[in-house]
Amino acid sequence: MTRELRALLVAALLTAPFATAPYTAAGSPRDTNQRSEKPQEKIKKEVRHQLVMLPWYSVFDNLAYQVEGDKVTLYGQVTRPTLKSDAEAAVKSVEGVTTVVNNIEVLPPSPMDDQLRRALYRAIYSETGLSRYSVQAVPSIHIIVKNGNVTLEGAVDSEADKNLAGIRANQVPNVFSVKNNLVVSN
Repeated sequence: MTRELRALLVAALLTAPFATAPYTAAGSPRDTNQRSEKPQEKIKKEVRHQLVMLPWYSVFDNLAYQVEGDKVTLYGQVTRPTLKSDAEAAVKSVEGVTTVVNNIEVLPPSPMDDQLRRALYRAIYSETGLSRYSVQAVPSIHIIVKNGNVTLEGAVDSEADKNLAGIRANQVPNVFSVKNNLVVSN
């Protein structure tokens, strides 16, 4: 093989990956379906990413959103007022978003509710069948407590897990009511 042919082959091999597949910041190839991804789907993914990455977002907060074109409406409940404003600011920074409607409710500060949150966390996540949900960066079972009333939000793998979480929450003393809004994911 001649020196020129070898140089041409090396140059082709070095530039080929960059010409054929887009890369993420980490250097791994992206899914080729993302090129044809609709702008609204891209906005949904980025909004979700921004919300999940908020530093004070915890198992005791629930953030939801709805995307309509370039408008994003935020819903849910948070324990810290700063999380509400941080969520709005993060979503405003998403490319393609022009309007953000912030309907996030800030839960009232209450030592009794804080005590219930800790007790509910222990009751739900110490259960052998549910403990696997706690090892995620943001646990998928969110515990919302407002004036002693509990709402479970998020996603679980089975109807049995949903029912078990509801049963465990109902067993915690001083809980007035439990509303189980957990969704069984596919």
